[in-house]
Amino acid sequence: MSAALLYTLLAALLALVLLIRNKYPYFWHDVRYCFIVIGIAVRTGKFQKQKPYFTILDRFLEQAKKQPHKTFIIFEGREYSYSYADTQSNRVAHALQTHTDLKEGDTAALFVGNQPEFVWLFLALSKLGCTAALLNTNIRSKSLLHCFSCCDAKVLLAGGDLYGAVEEVLPGLTEGGVRVFVLGQDTGVNGIETLSDKIQEASDEPLPLQLRANVTGSSPALYIYTSGTTGLPKAAAVSHMRIWFASFVQSFAGVNSNDVFYLYLPLYHTAGFLMGLTGGIDRGLTVVLKRKFSTSQFWDDCRKHEVTVIQYIGEIMRYLCNAPKKDNEKNHKVRIAVGNGVRLDTWEEFLQRFGNIRVCECYGSTEGNIGFINYIGKVGAIGKEHFLHKLGYPYALIRYDTEKEEPVKDSRGFCIEVPRGETGLLIGKISERSPFQGYVKNRQQTEKKVLQDVFVKGDCFFNSGDLLRIDEHGFVYFQDRIGDTFRWKGENVATTEVADHLLTVDCIEEANVFGVKVPGHEGRIGMAALKLRDNMDFDSGATHRQMKSGLPSYARPRFIRLQAAMDVTGTYKQTKGKLAQEGFDPAIVKDPLFFLDDSKGYIPLTPDIYDSIYNGRLRL
Repeated sequence: MSAALLYTLLAALLALVLLIRNKYPYFWHDVRYCFIVIGIAVRTGKFQKQKPYFTILDRFLEQAKKQPHKTFIIFEGREYSYSYADTQSNRVAHALQTHTDLKEGDTAALFVGNQPEFVWLFLALSKLGCTAALLNTNIRSKSLLHCFSCCDAKVLLAGGDLYGAVEEVLPGLTEGGVRVFVLGQDTGVNGIETLSDKIQEASDEPLPLQLRANVTGSSPALYIYTSGTTGLPKAAAVSHMRIWFASFVQSFAGVNSNDVFYLYLPLYHTAGFLMGLTGGIDRGLTVVLKRKFSTSQFWDDCRKHEVTVIQYIGEIMRYLCNAPKKDNEKNHKVRIAVGNGVRLDTWEEFLQRFGNIRVCECYGSTEGNIGFINYIGKVGAIGKEHFLHKLGYPYALIRYDTEKEEPVKDSRGFCIEVPRGETGLLIGKISERSPFQGYVKNRQQTEKKVLQDVFVKGDCFFNSGDLLRIDEHGFVYFQDRIGDTFRWKGENVATTEVADHLLTVDCIEEANVFGVKVPGHEGRIGMAALKLRDNMDFDSGATHRQMKSGLPSYARPRFIRLQAAMDVTGTYKQTKGKLAQEGFDPAIVKDPLFFLDDSKGYIPLTPDIYDSIYNGRLRL
């Protein structure tokens, strides 16, 4: 080959690279995405062919065999190896096998906080072929009983620190013949058995594969609870296949086996358990487990344990950015942050303060069949479209009428897909590859999430309940959430459940609950418009006591508005849009307003209090 021809070829190649870079700036990111997707497809195809199905437990057992002495979990000064986790979960499984009648296909409920025992319990149940129902450790009384019963759990496994909550619902549990075990010392209460002593006495021999011989990819591995319009949490079935897809988020983020993952989000949630724990198992990581998030300890923990990957929800980022500045803020080894829900301004400030950290923003829901990953790192976007993704998991943004709360239809009765740049309701096509498994023992709410005859007769789509926008480059942006839920402090709040609690207060006749935006805060905070009974005054003390005893802190309405008559539609449905728009500004709202002060209860909301909230002097 002559020198002239060689130079010509090199020049042409350089010109092609420059053309791609200028006209298709994300080309190489998209190529990398393709390779990851193809690799995942090959892996999951192999899993599907195995009998029983190759689950995340099998991946853990591979890791325990491959790297038995590697630290798996670091918790409060102690380190637990992959081998230790394996043998300890064997003990738990043998103990449960001996002292209960749990067998393949049965369900046990985990009511345990962030601690290593949670992990041992999950692995043990998986070894028995059982499904784990992950109960929110904040729920109490009626909600706790509901969550337990709706998944037909035979056994309740609770943390020692949650003994009081268990004792409160014990009559309801024992009535149904449920076995109740608590980690910790014997309390002497009839109906509550200890588990720790039984674990210590049990064998650590491996469990036979035959115990889970019939597990398939579509078998339920978990029940994770999500709030909805019914007023009580709904159990979303999470299959073994679904665990894999959520765990693969770490692959797209660039996490590898040498990373150290900081996990402080609740293990009973999808983010902490699937994107965090099981994702870490797949990559073979060391996981630094913490009971709960602490702003003051966050970066010190990262430095102490040489953390390289952190997980977040939008509120976490804001807390870190609101913390007092320190000289050593960029003195850490964190290189990746994986999560969802961070606002544009918080994202930018986070990078500016804490250094060059790759933020991998994701979008999805526990029960949904469609999600996005911002694999490029575009600030403000929740994901990016890719033809492979849309080919395998078809979705669309359709026109939605927020006033009528329904999709807009054309003259033929079909939905209308919005053009690029416009906001629309995200829907995902339901198919064998992207199923919607629905909510356990809740047919009504399951059917409400399914749209039929969307574009053609006979098609079915999952209604995400979220309004998104996709720009000309394919970047996806979250716009708003529809329906009767709002998100605060990283938790979904069901307005009907809050309203039901308010209506137990004697002075309240009607309650309309909604979320309102607060400057400088992620999501929406709870507010309630109330109509009082005739000839009765607002009993702020009774209302506060009921909210405190019946609801988690994040679900308690922070603002209350008293109305002489409720705003309703022509079909007598309560309207929320106008109320949410007016918010809690005393200059706009002429009705009496109250503010929930954590120490004083509900007090009149004055212009001074409003100014303090608006200007960020009063933190919510």
